[in-house]
Amino acid sequence: MKNFDDLILKAKKGGKKRVVVVGAEDIEAIKAVSEAEQEGFAEPILVGNKEKIEENLKIIEKNYQIIEADSVEDAAGKGVRLVSSSTADVLMKGNIKTSTLLKAVLNKEWGLRTGNVLSHCAVIETEHLQKLIMVTDGGMIINPTLKEKISIIDNSVSLAHSIGIDIPKVALIAAVEVVNPDMQATIDAAILTQMNKRHQIKNCIIDGPLGIDNALDMMAAKIKKVDGDVAGKADILVVPDIHSGNFLGKSAIYFAGGKIAGLILGAKAPIIVVSRANDSKSKLASLALGVLNA
Repeated sequence: MKNFDDLILKAKKGGKKRVVVVGAEDIEAIKAVSEAEQEGFAEPILVGNKEKIEENLKIIEKNYQIIEADSVEDAAGKGVRLVSSSTADVLMKGNIKTSTLLKAVLNKEWGLRTGNVLSHCAVIETEHLQKLIMVTDGGMIINPTLKEKISIIDNSVSLAHSIGIDIPKVALIAAVEVVNPDMQATIDAAILTQMNKRHQIKNCIIDGPLGIDNALDMMAAKIKKVDGDVAGKADILVVPDIHSGNFLGKSAIYFAGGKIAGLILGAKAPIIVVSRANDSKSKLASLALGVLNA
């Protein structure tokens, strides 16, 4: 899959999914889900302050189902219940704090718990790379343990499968390509690579530690004499911590002129969290990801 246009086209072919927007007073969130509805792959359900939502719908001249909520906590609860009851397929963050939304997601009685770790996976489009690259986790887990990294990989591999990558190539990113006892990221990478070889982590090919250059570029891999099935051909970059993932995603936008979409994974349904700074194409791509992963 080369770009977001391919992603959106695939979502359109899959038909409509019901997307519930929690905190739908946010006009930008309504515009995004409205565009997805016009493209033919989303059916919006809006949860929040009914009066404000109706004002926003007049601006875009649309008429969608509205579920009134008395507070942001009430909106989060009602939105999550719609998904957990299978009335909706995808959860989308609107004008609500992520922490408030996730508190409802993790409710033990009616939430979207699966027992899996929740992690964020970004999907990046840049002109230079000629294909979509996934980066995880730059949005949820601050400093993941080895066990959490297994879940991060599993979540991202599941997303890769949903967008048509049958056997994704997973690169475990570090500052160097060799195991250094003073660098925990390289030790974890070596362990995870061996676990994959022994089929403890399945449905993908893992290698690491790899530098970001030899994970993405065949010439860089050859110069550094790094070989294997992943070097220069990675689909998924697993970063050591939230800082490196966050920097990597944003640098693709502000240094390379790329675009970024993403999801929170690991719950019973995908959770779309879009930034106000994202352009409309990125928001639409995030919705496409959510629909395909539902």
